[in-house]
Amino acid sequence: MFENLSTTLDRAFKTLKGQGRITDINVAATVKEIRKALVDADVNYKVAKTVTDKIRDEAMGRKVLIAVEPGQLLVKIVHEELTQLMGGRLQDINVKGEPAVVLIAGLQGSGKTTFSGKLANYLKKQNRNVLLAACDIYRPAAIDQLKVLGQQVGVDVYAEPENKNAVQIARNAIQFAKANNKKVVIVDTAGRLAVDEQMMREIEEVKKAVQPTETLFVVDSMTGQDAVNTAKTFNDRLNFDGVVLTKLDGDTRGGAALSIRSVVDKPIKFISTGEKMEAIDLFYPERMASRILGMGDVLSLVEKAQQAFDEDEARRINQQIRKNQFNFDDFLSQLDQIKKMGNIKDLVSMIPGVSNMMKDVEIDDDAFTPIEAIIKSMTKKERANPDMIDGSRRQRIAKGSGTSIQQVNNLMKQFNDMRKMMRTMSKMGTGNEALRNIKNMGKR
Repeated sequence: MFENLSTTLDRAFKTLKGQGRITDINVAATVKEIRKALVDADVNYKVAKTVTDKIRDEAMGRKVLIAVEPGQLLVKIVHEELTQLMGGRLQDINVKGEPAVVLIAGLQGSGKTTFSGKLANYLKKQNRNVLLAACDIYRPAAIDQLKVLGQQVGVDVYAEPENKNAVQIARNAIQFAKANNKKVVIVDTAGRLAVDEQMMREIEEVKKAVQPTETLFVVDSMTGQDAVNTAKTFNDRLNFDGVVLTKLDGDTRGGAALSIRSVVDKPIKFISTGEKMEAIDLFYPERMASRILGMGDVLSLVEKAQQAFDEDEARRINQQIRKNQFNFDDFLSQLDQIKKMGNIKDLVSMIPGVSNMMKDVEIDDDAFTPIEAIIKSMTKKERANPDMIDGSRRQRIAKGSGTSIQQVNNLMKQFNDMRKMMRTMSKMGTGNEALRNIKNMGKR
């Protein structure tokens, strides 16, 4: 996400590296590079020109402190302007009402149904009783897909497979929600083209029928500037409340995220990456600006960790460590929680200073697969008692997991080293922190 933009901006800032002061000439050269970087990232040209003009004016109006280099000052100014460009502050979803109704709209293939499942999961974690309403009456298997997602996240799905009236289904879903004490109804609608007048009238009628407290327009960020143009057309018809950017983990230049707020004048409320139901985040403009500039996003990383790590499980693991009984079953449990945090490369990009170093490094989401294969090739007794795994057992485990004896030996050594370190940390009263070192094993 935003890798090319981040690299180009970093190159632009180097124009000022070593300069003792900001001048008309060096600012003009840097701003020109920034504008080019934004346009290359598929940002609307008028938006790119407006924001770079602001950056230039702001840079020339600032005094450079002795302790701050011109390049550092410009990074700060660009961070401020990118933050404002993307909305300035977080704007959460409105789910007030009895029931609150969230209408999901967007183009075909934008990821609406998957996002509906993710949103249901997100709201359920806030202790809200959620109902998914299947109102896509056109796409084959759309209803089945929503039912599968509902099952995954433990949320009921209202559907009428034989009914071909989306407005009627939506109305009935609201009545069902009221009768069954559902606090939020998420209405998943069919994908439609902005030029399809009949389909656009249908979504307008659905909105009129259910009177949503929140209408979200789902955009495939990989479509770049086309996504912005489509959002504008939809907004003219629906007057939606916010935007959802999907597929931000794909090969996207990021222009949609930077342009859409300015062009449509509606906030980005969520971003979505990958297929996992946990892969949904509130959109923080300031944090996204930090990530674009390679400054990381520690707050989001901590929040993801808090959501993924089960407190009761952490306490149980801590007791295992204190008793020197941490085993491979415990290790697998921790791996599962780390994987819930989302895309590994995306997580790495949140660490300040790391994103630029890792831009050319491929980090496979299946990095933990060989480790899991080795552990699952052990018997229950071996997982519970790692010390009993001798040479012959290691050979059997390597053969059963499709790995080499060297990989098994490496895992055993790393696991034993980690157990020693955990024991030491636990004695100092910080055993929970030591658990985070499990992440390092997945990178070796």
